[in-house]
Amino acid sequence: MIAICPGSFDPLTYGHLDIIGRAALLFDRVIVGVGRNRAKNALFEPAERREMIIEALAAELPDAPVEVRLIDGLLVDYCAEHGIDVAVKGVRLAADFDYELQMAQMNRRMSGLETILLPTSAEYGYISSTLVRDVARFGGEIDEFVPPLIAARVAAAGGA
Repeated sequence: MIAICPGSFDPLTYGHLDIIGRAALLFDRVIVGVGRNRAKNALFEPAERREMIIEALAAELPDAPVEVRLIDGLLVDYCAEHGIDVAVKGVRLAADFDYELQMAQMNRRMSGLETILLPTSAEYGYISSTLVRDVARFGGEIDEFVPPLIAARVAAAGGA
């Protein structure tokens, strides 16, 4: 069975890696689907994020059956076109759950795509890409929230 972990990953955090790694234990293959969230001001372009995720996965989850792809448009269309069976999303707080449940129900209604919501491990429950960008923007250390190569790229980009 093939699963997709979709997201903007701007930047990838240890929380994302936690969900990706756990999904890789549950499914034969996991696609990390890097999308463009037009509602957010991105720090990195999707192709840059894909490249960074590939490098981070090689360092952090080298044996995981994971590949990284760019996606555009509706998730349900991408999954139908590529034979992807299920979406896996991480949830940190009640607000995440409410949003992801609504998306899961819409996706299921539109195409039958199932969604599994995985609670983020407790040590990563407070981390978000937005907070990481904000901390970096004001000169704070982000090393405990993101892999080293991501921290270096965020610092080089000025955090915002």
